[in-house]
Amino acid sequence: MLDERDEVIERIKQEDEEFRRLVEEHVKFEEELERFNQMRYLTGEHEMEKRRIQKLKLQGKDRIAEIIRRYKASRPELFS
Repeated sequence: MLDERDEVIERIKQEDEEFRRLVEEHVKFEEELERFNQMRYLTGEHEMEKRRIQKLKLQGKDRIAEIIRRYKASRPELFS
């Protein structure tokens, strides 16, 4: 069973293209970071790319949270 947060995310994904894209990117970034975490040794280039992905992932996460807050604020009857 989905908790409230999962239900909100699924509902927004159905209604908001940007949100859906951000969630997909977030998953992709997590996979890429996991690939780096599995490496025994990271070159300087790998380290820079890992940091770049971490920043992009954090920016996306912040935007996702903003969209969720805006969605909840615009539909308080669903969350009372």
